Amino acid sequence: MKKAVFHITTLFLILFASCDEKVKKDENNRRTQTKALDNSNSKSNLDWNGTYTGVLPCADCEGIQVSLTLFKSGAYQKQTMYLGKEEQGTGTNGFFEWNDAGSAITIKEENNIRSYQVGENMLFHLDNEGKKIDGDLAERYVLTKNLTDVDLEDKEWQLFEIRGQGIVGPEGVIQPNITFHSELSKVTGHNGCNTFTCSYELKTGKRISLGNIASTLMACRNMEMGDSFNEVLQKIDNYSIAGDSILSLNKARMAPLVRFKLKIEK
Repeated sequence: MKKAVFHITTLFLILFASCDEKVKKDENNRRTQTKALDNSNSKSNLDWNGTYTGVLPCADCEGIQVSLTLFKSGAYQKQTMYLGKEEQGTGTNGFFEWNDAGSAITIKEENNIRSYQVGENMLFHLDNEGKKIDGDLAERYVLTKNLTDVDLEDKEWQLFEIRGQGIVGPEGVIQPNITFHSELSKVTGHNGCNTFTCSYELKTGKRISLGNIASTLMACRNMEMGDSFNEVLQKIDNYSIAGDSILSLNKARMAPLVRFKLKIEK
């Protein structure tokens, strides 16, 4: 009788240990799966904003050259060129939407709805069912991020030139600067005399429009430059970034009205 009880107890302990081990494995698997899902959230985990380019297959032309820029604010700009055709390219802009998983975006154009899976420095075209395109041409349905493209937004740019003339402010005066805040679509800065703010809108082809500038009204030794800076900002309609650190704000195709250097954090 004692032997039977001993064997039953031993068997129970073995079964209990086995079940406990299974529970631990299941829990570990759930944690691993949850971590994998978290890591698949491109919206949260990837530096996805920037410009993506590629040449897509075309049935009646040499290819469709696409440039798609995604901004942190949720806005996009898209330029399309049909290679080998005389017609000019088209440009669209608007806002994109993330899916619930944060892994793909959808862009609604006038006559089309385009979806892309967002990967590490890549956008993968999705078909009408939301699946990645496969087959022999799969590699051609990918847009690659331009890693040398410096984003305009969410950086401080310090003024060094107005209308081709270098500027040197009085000693002790704040360096004139400007910052484009993507989340708010607001510009803030300092013109060397007063702080200022206004709204802004980015458009296709690196075009930009600024709203009316609101500025503080303090008197200072540098008022002439401050007034000139504000006046010039109200005239700009496009921008360009040279190298990795020079921002030019321009009017049409004229020489840059103002130029800035990217502030490097030390």
